[in-house]
Amino acid sequence: MNVKKLALLIVIAALVASYFVFDLGQYLSLDYLKEQRGAFQALAAEQPVLVLGGFFLLYVAVTALSLPGAAIMTLAAGALFGFWAALLLVSFASSVGATLAFLASRFLFKDAVQSRFGERLKKINAGVEKDGAFYLFTLRLIPAFPFFVINLVMGLTPLKTWTFYWVSQVGMLAGTAVYVNAGTQLGELDSLSGLLSVDLIGAFVLLGLFPWLAKAVMAFLQARKV
Repeated sequence: MNVKKLALLIVIAALVASYFVFDLGQYLSLDYLKEQRGAFQALAAEQPVLVLGGFFLLYVAVTALSLPGAAIMTLAAGALFGFWAALLLVSFASSVGATLAFLASRFLFKDAVQSRFGERLKKINAGVEKDGAFYLFTLRLIPAFPFFVINLVMGLTPLKTWTFYWVSQVGMLAGTAVYVNAGTQLGELDSLSGLLSVDLIGAFVLLGLFPWLAKAVMAFLQARKV
């Protein structure tokens, strides 16, 4: 591993370790958010640009470092800024943070993984190059797959950065809207477990599979013409 990669790895490790050593997760909990909601709203009313900018940067950092707390921050955005402003803010912050994690994974580990397992990964690489956007879109819509894992694993593939960014932004939009809307009703929310019902997860899965179905239909119609 060269000096640049080692330096980046040390910085990331130090930041992640600091999060846990100083118990910063206590500030990204539902109870803390509900307790401090009034103070946050007052600050946002006095310094809207500062709060919006600071919130955006913090969200990007949490996502880029794959730290727990993005869900709470999405609720906080809904509670502080209202549905539409929060949806816009979180959509871009989460996509930028995810792309930074993707790029970090690619810079640090892609060459090593591809050189060691290149032969075994040929079919996977070919599939990603051909249908990577479809795979990523489907994964983004299925809550069973942790987003931080998707960010890191996709960085090891040949998927283009711009494709990763825009597909992530579109794919995460539905789930973001659910959490932002819940944040606007923060006082009635007791836990995160009830936000995604079985029916809602099923709807996300179907939405994620839709591009594949559309692609299959188009291929069938083109075959019929031939």
